[in-house]
Amino acid sequence: MGWGSAGIRIFNPVADALIEAGASEELKQRTLSKLITELQEEDWDTELDSLQGYRQDPAVVAAFADNGIVWED
Repeated sequence: MGWGSAGIRIFNPVADALIEAGASEELKQRTLSKLITELQEEDWDTELDSLQGYRQDPAVVAAFADNGIVWED
C-alpha cells in the first residue's frame, strides 16, 4: 500500500513555499527533485496528483521528470 498523503502533507507545502519565496527555477528543481526521490523511497504513490497541480511551473515539472514522472496529455 502506498503513501497517498505525502503530496498534501509534504510535497505541496514545500513546493508552495519555494514558489511563494521566489526561489530560482534551479533551486526549485533541485530541491523538489530530491524531495520526490525521498518520498518515492517511502512508497509515495500519488505523485501525479501533485504534478497535476503544478503543471504550469516548468521547474516543478522538471523535478518530477528527473524522477521519471511525466504528465501525459
